[in-house]
Amino acid sequence: MLDRSSIMIHRVPMNKLSTEERTRVVSALVEGNSLRAVTRMTGVNRTTVMKLLADLGRACSIFQDRVLRNLTCQRIQCDEIWSFVGAKERNVSPEKKAEGWGDVWTWTAIDAETKLIPCWYVGTRDAGAAYHFMHDLADRLAHRVQLTTDGHRPYLMAVADAFGTDIDYATLTKIYGEAIPPLEKNGREKVLKLINDRAADFGRATLGNLADQSPRLASDMRAWFELYLKGMWPPETDTGEEAKG
Repeated sequence: MLDRSSIMIHRVPMNKLSTEERTRVVSALVEGNSLRAVTRMTGVNRTTVMKLLADLGRACSIFQDRVLRNLTCQRIQCDEIWSFVGAKERNVSPEKKAEGWGDVWTWTAIDAETKLIPCWYVGTRDAGAAYHFMHDLADRLAHRVQLTTDGHRPYLMAVADAFGTDIDYATLTKIYGEAIPPLEKNGREKVLKLINDRAADFGRATLGNLADQSPRLASDMRAWFELYLKGMWPPETDTGEEAKG
């Protein structure tokens, strides 16, 4: 009979990814590849990739929170990006809703010049989320900035509460109407034309930069939400709040 102590002595340690393997996986992830694509490209098991992604996200969140302070941004643009966890809101049962399924919004702030994202917040699209997001942004800026958002009403009180009068704030409202003369598409649909961008004293500021980033952000969020469904995110060190930047 084999002695139990000999079993313990000859036990093979669990395999771990080398630094080179981790680098390959992380490089593929930051290029926007899906989890399955990274698995095919690197040969690393998908579960291992997901665990590494959770570790990477935790490290990046800590780094961002510590380093992105006293930023000298001049023009900041904010917007919210919709996605969902598990299923869209209208298809979620009360039981799944209690587990966190349904619509989710990523609030993002972006520097119009450098494309740096000073902060972000994942949660609902209500006044509470706007309050948390704007206060986080205000804490990271070194001086007065020009801030542009869309017409989402919770921004109004949140910006006033976080910045007071120390902000140059404007909302960008897009007004659509029929082209003149009306153009027909396939004999039925009228082509709509953007006839006016209404804003107040914000010069070149637009929300186009965030719109350009939306497809990439949506791809990244799908990977994070898959981690969420498997219980691998947010980190256990969180205090119950939604993930934040």
